[in-house]
Amino acid sequence: MHLSHLRLRDFRNYARLDADFAPGFHLLLGDNAQGKTNILEAIYLMATLRSFRGVGSAQMIRHGAKGYFVGGNVVGQGDREIKMYWSARERNLALDGQPVKKLADYLGALRTVVFCTEDLQLVKGAARSRRRFLDLLLAQTQPGYLPLLQRYMHCVRTRNALLKQRTTDEAALASFSTELVKLGNDIIRARRELVPKFSPLARLAYRRISNDAEELRIEYAPSVKNDFAVELAQARAREKSFRATLVGPHRDDVQLLLNEKSAAQFGSEGQKRTLAIALKMAQAEYLAGIHGTAPILLIDDVMGELDVKRRSGLLPLLEHARKTSGQVFMTCTEENWPSELGKDLHRWQVQTGMLKKI
Repeated sequence: MHLSHLRLRDFRNYARLDADFAPGFHLLLGDNAQGKTNILEAIYLMATLRSFRGVGSAQMIRHGAKGYFVGGNVVGQGDREIKMYWSARERNLALDGQPVKKLADYLGALRTVVFCTEDLQLVKGAARSRRRFLDLLLAQTQPGYLPLLQRYMHCVRTRNALLKQRTTDEAALASFSTELVKLGNDIIRARRELVPKFSPLARLAYRRISNDAEELRIEYAPSVKNDFAVELAQARAREKSFRATLVGPHRDDVQLLLNEKSAAQFGSEGQKRTLAIALKMAQAEYLAGIHGTAPILLIDDVMGELDVKRRSGLLPLLEHARKTSGQVFMTCTEENWPSELGKDLHRWQVQTGMLKKI
């Protein structure tokens, strides 16, 4: 799978961009704040419909413009055309010229894995970051998972609204509790089955980058310990006080342990960074194993943050992407681009919202 064409209009600092990309390695060179990361963000946006920077769509509109357009052509098992437009008044998403009605029909048209400084939140951030990581992986590999998650979260929000009422409608609450348990058990099952499949890939990636420095263990930590229905009923008194649903997969976590100690609490900054990259490497390998083709790798200035030893551990993944006609986009400044990548790559100069082939 590769992105053969990217078109931007009024996106971030790009008034207008049309660029063609071959398979292989693309190095985006330029000083800071020139628009290198914005290109990666646009590609990731087409794949996941969200920014990896954690911002809303309004913040991606070029200053002074009313809305942005992001589009592209993807070459995989077939050719796909993606078009999206967003403004305060209008939102359009089209795949192959047809409006997208269900997100489950759209996700997978373009698959990406991003490596960026925000990945550190996977290790040291709140449980929500790790839940989102699992959910994205499941949405990218199981077509029915995203609609299931959306129904569950709708159920949580409705149930919370009922709990906030001065006089609780017990019949409605019981009905939504039954639905919550049914949907929640399916989510727990999917996450529980994913972690043992994903974990060995992450362990191997961590060992490769850290040169066997520590042993990584990943453990799913569900909010529900045994029986969801029973535990939800037992939490009823506390729910009255907090006026919120306190038990369920929306409260799950994933434990990341290095030599059986919490990486978030006891790991050094270097270990946390290595672990974050290992998780993303494992995500890329898992997606390639499921779909038979590697996802597009988006690497945002990560190599500059790694020492030589850790950088060399990441190179086999990049080498594999190159050999299998995959596609990699990496941002760097002239000073910190990794010479280990060799000369067999496409170099682009990025300057004040302009992209030029070198």
